[in-house]
Amino acid sequence: MVKPLAFSKMHGAGNDFVVLDLRDSDVPSPALCRLLADRRRGVGCDLILGVEAPRSPTAVAAYRIWTADGLPSSQCGNGARCIAAWVMRAGLAPGPAFTLDSPSGSHRVAFGSDDAIRIDMGRPCFDHDALPVTGLPPEQALLSIDLGDGLHLSVSPVAIGNPHAVIEVDDVDAAPVALVGLALQASPHFPKTVNVGFVEVCARDHIRLRVFEFGAGETLACGSGACAAAASLMQRGLIDRGVRVSLRGGDLRIDWPDSQASIALTGPARFVFDGVFTDDRTADGLLARLSPMPRFPGIHS
Repeated sequence: MVKPLAFSKMHGAGNDFVVLDLRDSDVPSPALCRLLADRRRGVGCDLILGVEAPRSPTAVAAYRIWTADGLPSSQCGNGARCIAAWVMRAGLAPGPAFTLDSPSGSHRVAFGSDDAIRIDMGRPCFDHDALPVTGLPPEQALLSIDLGDGLHLSVSPVAIGNPHAVIEVDDVDAAPVALVGLALQASPHFPKTVNVGFVEVCARDHIRLRVFEFGAGETLACGSGACAAAASLMQRGLIDRGVRVSLRGGDLRIDWPDSQASIALTGPARFVFDGVFTDDRTADGLLARLSPMPRFPGIHS
């Protein structure tokens, strides 16, 4: 039996989350994470997020991340914005700008007048050892990878608190996202797995993107993936230092002034509903009892 567990269902550009208040609670087990993420027997989400007490003196809160498989993850840009909105609604923030602690570091957050939330995602890392990438030339920004069965790819590895492999394509709609995504995630070149992004350059200030995430498959949006794709293209001079990223769930904005600066992600965060998750054996299912969603200035459901 699972004791009743309060949660908030949220999304950022369609990338959806179950958010738990863990400030006075134990972290969820992998089995509970899998139940929460199940779209037929649970609440349904791409990732589970847990709000905790801050870990650094300047932060107002910290958060953890688990995949739909119940595995810990180190970063999620869309999830970070949702955590920021949750923290604001809970009254934990002193104002529209504050700091959050993630598993990969501390991040400055700022709320805009148009309800968009901007978060500092840190400096992109192209170091192969940090991702890690193995068995490939460490000095190359673009790696040639032969996965067999006719899959020969040019891949740009980059870390945004978590590992990404970026592949430039002519038409993102026609990209074999699941096939290549699964093959790269199983490749020995990425021993700790990897998120795989497929990016199409539409103009110097606009790209289109699809991301196959580890532990979730293809999602409607991926904030860290948008940062990774933009950083890879910016580093090679193929796009401007400020760019709109169109994903299947909506648009995000990426700004990276120069290679020594932090990269910034701007986009929406939305509350869907609040509920209580219970394991009700007599009802032969897992139920989420919904409660009305309160509203507050600056964040709209």
